[in-house]
Amino acid sequence: MSLRTITIDPVTRIEGHQKIEVTVEDGVVREAKSSGALFRGFELILRGRDPRDAQRITQRVCGVCPASHAVASALNLDSAFGIADRIPDNGRIIRNLILGSNYLQSHILHFFHLAALDYVDVTVLADYEGEDPEMRSVREFLSRGTLEPFVPRYEGDYRFPKETDRKLVGDYVRALEMRRLAHEMAAMFGGKMPHNAAVVPGGATENPSVDKMAGFLWRLNRIRDFIDAVYIPDVLALAEAYPDYLEMGAGPGNFLSYGAFDLDGSEPDYARRERFYAQGALEGMRDLKELDTSQIAESVRHSWYEGNGPLHPSRGRTEPSPGKEGGYSWIKAPRYGGKVYEVGPLARILVSYMAGREPVRKLLDETLGRLGLGLEKMNSALGRHIARALDAKLVADAMADWVLQLKPGEPVCVPHELPEEAEGMGITEAPRGALGHWIRIEGGKIAHYQLVVPTTWNASPRDDREQPGPMEQALEGAKIRDLENPYELGRIVRSFDPCLACSVHILDARGRRHGKVRVP
Repeated sequence: MSLRTITIDPVTRIEGHQKIEVTVEDGVVREAKSSGALFRGFELILRGRDPRDAQRITQRVCGVCPASHAVASALNLDSAFGIADRIPDNGRIIRNLILGSNYLQSHILHFFHLAALDYVDVTVLADYEGEDPEMRSVREFLSRGTLEPFVPRYEGDYRFPKETDRKLVGDYVRALEMRRLAHEMAAMFGGKMPHNAAVVPGGATENPSVDKMAGFLWRLNRIRDFIDAVYIPDVLALAEAYPDYLEMGAGPGNFLSYGAFDLDGSEPDYARRERFYAQGALEGMRDLKELDTSQIAESVRHSWYEGNGPLHPSRGRTEPSPGKEGGYSWIKAPRYGGKVYEVGPLARILVSYMAGREPVRKLLDETLGRLGLGLEKMNSALGRHIARALDAKLVADAMADWVLQLKPGEPVCVPHELPEEAEGMGITEAPRGALGHWIRIEGGKIAHYQLVVPTTWNASPRDDREQPGPMEQALEGAKIRDLENPYELGRIVRSFDPCLACSVHILDARGRRHGKVRVP
């Protein structure tokens, strides 16, 4: 028996700062710890402010998925202001289009620019002699004697033929253009990207026009072609070349979805509202139950925060306690009904599949049939990549219909008043999974605000019951071929597309504060 601890700090090619520490026994991970390395204080920043600042400030949590926070915060304020069932159709659709555009750029970013490099040998371009201008530009870049930004990294067991590797690196370059188009789409109705200015309580500020609708659809159709011809085929090629990663990285087997993209705004209860993606809690990949937001609670037993016992976010506390005994992360540990649940594209797809959503069922069945897989294989490292690619296609195809439902000249926002006392909740799905905002207003100001973001679920530490978080469970049991080059760990972690920027914020390596800013 041989025990060894492997620490990866920081995990690269993710958003934010994460540390992974695993104990390996005879080449198998026996215990894993996921640590968020920095503190996020947005809940504290918001106290005492005008509630209408929330959808602006919370977008600054993350530059990759700010539209998700804009929508969650606006839904939160709609709820608190008593107007959740009065949003005009134009406002509802514009929110969907901005959020959907953010999904597309985020998924494309994750696969091509962050995760695919775990499986692709970029050095094959050094001797490229073809005429493809994009490939030649990458080759010329590499020929200058540098491999950045592709290195440093753990070297993997690269299995693709050289020609496939070259194509995939070329797709890396093409994907940059697709991300630009997706950002332009978000900016057309959001005013700018990142941190749009159009999503507000009551709906949106941007009025649709035929020109904007046409420009949006033109860009969207280019991205749809890329998803069909490049993104999905590349992911399926990855699954065929690395079938062992369909056997690795299984999480808890429980999946949570808040549902996303409102199709009708007449139901004020977001857990029951008609949405493109279904709401629900899927336990053991078999038992689908209705979403009950009262079952959400956050533990801080192993997090660097004050507090005792799991608390619902509406009553949660964000009081930092660095160095707390037993703590090893700045991330809290959200649980649903006291159990560990994974969130993200895989959860969205599986919950909607089990809920009988026909577009999801049809696309997933076709994909699994092509690969010769059963549904259970989706709970894996590569299953998450497959789900994310299918998520991109489903959202992109739906957006092509939604943009044509806009009605120029009709209202985009409903008038409303700021209450003196109120509570609210806004739940939706960010690209990385279930996102919730909770608010309490007292004296017309924010007295309490809590965010529970996707990576808080997935990268959470152990809870009061000592249950490992989803990512920790996915790492435990993984086989490591070379302890000096544990590339398997990075592949599993990145399959979750972690965004630690949403989960934590701001210190330097020595814990020193670099200044104090007072905002009146």
